[in-house]
Amino acid sequence: MRLRTVLATFTAGLAAATCLVAAGPANAVQSHACSASVSLDRFSDALDKTTYDGTFVGNLSALARSRSGGAGPGGALTALSDRSALFRLDARTLRPTAVVPLADENGAALDSEGLVADRDGTFLVTSETEPSVRRHSPSGAILDRLPVPDALRVAPAGRAVPNGTFEGLTLLPGGRTLLASMEYALSGDAAGTLRFQTWTRGGGRFVLGAQYAYRADTGLGVPEVQATPDGRLLVLERGFTAGVGNTVRLYLADPRRATDTSGIEHLTGQDGVRPVAKTLLADLVTCPSLGATAKQPQPNPLLDNIEGMVVTGRGAGALKVLLVSDDNQNAAQTTRLYFLRVRI
Repeated sequence: MRLRTVLATFTAGLAAATCLVAAGPANAVQSHACSASVSLDRFSDALDKTTYDGTFVGNLSALARSRSGGAGPGGALTALSDRSALFRLDARTLRPTAVVPLADENGAALDSEGLVADRDGTFLVTSETEPSVRRHSPSGAILDRLPVPDALRVAPAGRAVPNGTFEGLTLLPGGRTLLASMEYALSGDAAGTLRFQTWTRGGGRFVLGAQYAYRADTGLGVPEVQATPDGRLLVLERGFTAGVGNTVRLYLADPRRATDTSGIEHLTGQDGVRPVAKTLLADLVTCPSLGATAKQPQPNPLLDNIEGMVVTGRGAGALKVLLVSDDNQNAAQTTRLYFLRVRI
């Protein structure tokens, strides 16, 4: 009698397990939850320490999706290296299919950090050296250069710190507003209070638009920002502590009721200035590691120096979001792609 009971219980459990497996991707995503809003489908290290056409495939700081000339419904994907190279990626395998070199007006290399694929097939690329935003043709030629407020220039020309300027770049729905995120605060602004600069499109060119304050978490900067279909923003915040590793958090932010700070010299937390509102979606340290390994200390071996982000589509009530880490061409770091589902 006891044996039959045990067998019956075992059979019922086996049937339940079979149903869970048969249920497919929805359950897989749920089991890979980072938070109530974010799930990790998978990750890939396939590009780590590889080359394409003689160019090192790494130092990746931004991703973009193009709706023109795209391969498949998600459009073509492009990855930007901060060593002045654009990689076209196969939409299915994400492996490079072409590389386009970039340079400034004098032929010098860019510290290229932010990327937008515009609707006409051209690319908007930031360089944090000055900083700058340039428009490049599909072959890499410079077509235009956008104006930048003096205060956002690197000192002594302005009040920005070196390697702390335009890291993120995104085009808002409708294609009329471009937004760039500063990575760190300007000198004279409160610690952690960053500026988001916008441009508006008119007559075929972008002119300076509103500017907003964004308060990053203590010790973190903003390496990337991406527009959502409803006009809000996905914002990555990131930091690094030697011997501990990376902190990477994903926020949903809404600039639509924020104060225009373009006329405010110093942001010191004064009354009447509404920063961009933000809500934490996930601290990526809580994501399942899924067998990932790290080459240096990390609070979660899945983490690395995540810098790039793009919304690649929508499915099952969530945005499909692709992240990439910048390995800095360093043996202790990894070029890693992260496939997320984000519910907003």
